Amino acid sequence: MLTRKQLELLLFINERLKEEGVPPSFEEMKAALDLQSKSGVHRLIVALEERGFLKRMPNRARALEVIKLPDSHSPSLSKKGAFRPNVIEGSLGKVKPLPAANDGAPRATAIPMMGRIAAGVPIAAIQDHSSNIMVPPEMLGGGEHFALEVKGDSMIDAGIFDGDTVVIRKGDTANNGDIVVALVDDEEATLKRLRRKGVSIALEAANPAYETRIFGPDQVKVQGRLVGLMRKYH
Repeated sequence: MLTRKQLELLLFINERLKEEGVPPSFEEMKAALDLQSKSGVHRLIVALEERGFLKRMPNRARALEVIKLPDSHSPSLSKKGAFRPNVIEGSLGKVKPLPAANDGAPRATAIPMMGRIAAGVPIAAIQDHSSNIMVPPEMLGGGEHFALEVKGDSMIDAGIFDGDTVVIRKGDTANNGDIVVALVDDEEATLKRLRRKGVSIALEAANPAYETRIFGPDQVKVQGRLVGLMRKYH
C-alpha cells in the first residue's frame, strides 16, 4: 500500500520520464508535491524503492527508473475523498475474550492484526484489518488493542526483533520513554521509543547503528503504545 504522497511522486516521475525521457530534479519534485524540504522527497524515494516501484541507478545523478505502477489498489479515502494517513483507521472495538475454559480460566483474546510496522527506516504500516491474532488476556488492559508485525532491527536492544509481533494499546498519548507507534509527517509509521526534549520530540532507536531523529511537536502523532510482544520460534 502506498501513501498518497508516495503515489503522487511515483506518478509524477513516471509522467516526466514519458514526456522528457529524464526524471525531474529534487527541487521539481519538492515543488510538485508541496513538500517543505528535499529530505521529504528523499524519504519518499527510499520508500518507493523499498517497495519495488522505483530503482535508483548508481553513480548517475537524477537517474530513476520506474519499475512498476500500482495495480487496482489506491490510497485509502475518507468519505469526502481526502486521504486519511492514520496508521490505524476506524474503531477496532473493545477486546472480547473467548468463553472461559472448563477449568474456569479465561481463554486467549482475539485482537486485529493490522499489518507491518517498521523498526528501522520508517515505512507505511498497512491499514487493513488482515486477520485476528490470539493474545493472552493478561497482556491486555482496558481500551482498544491491535497487533503489528515488526520489520527491521532498530529496536533489538529493547528485545524487539524482525518478525516479532507487537501488541499495541490504541491511543494518542504516551509517557516519556514509552515505545510507541509514531506517525511522522502524516506519511510514515515507525516503532520507536518516544522522548520529549523541550518542545521537540525524539524518536529513539534501541540499536546504536541507528541515529535518534528529532522532530517538531506537530510532526509526530502517537498512534498507540507498546504493551506486549509475541515471538515465534522456528
